[in-house]
Amino acid sequence: MVTAFFRSVLAEPRAPDPPARAWWDWALVGALLVTAVGEAIFRADVPWRPLATVVALLVIPALLWRRTHPLLATVVGFGGGAMVLQIPTFFGGVDEVGLNTMACVLLLPYSLYRWASGREALIGTAIVAVPVTLGLAATENVGDLIGGAMVVVASFALGAAMRYRAVARQREVQQVRTLERGDLARELHDTVAHHVSAIAIQAQAGRAVAATDPAAALEALAVIEAEASQTLSEMRTMVRVLRDGETADAVPVEYGPQRGIGDLDELTRMSPLVQVQCVGDLADLPQPVEVSVYRICQEAVTNAIRHALYPTKVSVEVRGEAGVVRLRVHDDGEAARPATSVGYGLLGMAERAKLLGGVCQAGPDPAGGWTVEATLPREVSR
Repeated sequence: MVTAFFRSVLAEPRAPDPPARAWWDWALVGALLVTAVGEAIFRADVPWRPLATVVALLVIPALLWRRTHPLLATVVGFGGGAMVLQIPTFFGGVDEVGLNTMACVLLLPYSLYRWASGREALIGTAIVAVPVTLGLAATENVGDLIGGAMVVVASFALGAAMRYRAVARQREVQQVRTLERGDLARELHDTVAHHVSAIAIQAQAGRAVAATDPAAALEALAVIEAEASQTLSEMRTMVRVLRDGETADAVPVEYGPQRGIGDLDELTRMSPLVQVQCVGDLADLPQPVEVSVYRICQEAVTNAIRHALYPTKVSVEVRGEAGVVRLRVHDDGEAARPATSVGYGLLGMAERAKLLGGVCQAGPDPAGGWTVEATLPREVSR
């Protein structure tokens, strides 16, 4: 059992997409360097002041690499800096060496368990354990001993907790995306089946009139060509969706009539506050686009009814323009949803729009209330 645990830890990859260094990382390191220099100058009880100052000035910049190279940063902070500061403790007869600013190295155990691979985490834990154990062994106060150990363990535990929280969130997000891709693939399947049926009917009609009316047969062939071209395009889209989403393991597919732009008026039954307006050219849209417009509007209206505080109107506007279809769902309720929150409903809408080559975004409206806006191409992307 222990062997299996270590194997699973060693197989753990690095956390994906660590954040790049931002301005506040540089600001943090700069502030810590200034604080360390100030402490070295003005604090009177610093033993081995030159050594403590040099170590702090060398170790603190390693925090800039704590996410992208967590093991290297840990080696510099604990394997190098902390071990050097232990030398005076054993050979100089002093209890504590180092600036209080060096407490910032506690960010490294957190980063190690948050971003490193399993193998790197085990190596880094061993590196951290050596100077920490030596330092605690030199502590005679039991309270300080327990407190110091708990602080280091808490740093490790917080990093692990944040990592597994991110993994759980990623899995939930992937589930939503898979379900959304499965729904879209089903709708595309229905569309392709419709076109194939039309091709078969036109082929039968062409055969029937070929001998007596060649012009009608040629017209049937033109229709077949157009239907076949559109079917091929939508089949490519369906294959792309299935490949990207691995929908073979998703929920069982259920077939039935799909809603479209013509069914948007049904949203007014959800609440008397809902108003629907369709303007522009909305004819001859591919079925996946029509269904997606309906689904996004339905989800946006549902969210508005559930979450908006004291709304007086929920407006749904769908506008057909050259090359695209735009939709906007706005409620005038009080902003009860923070702009930084991304629920699974909003994620599903964005994923559906992305799969069709469009975009969807939601957030507080500067004029008040909450707005969902999406732009979908009139032609399904290949």
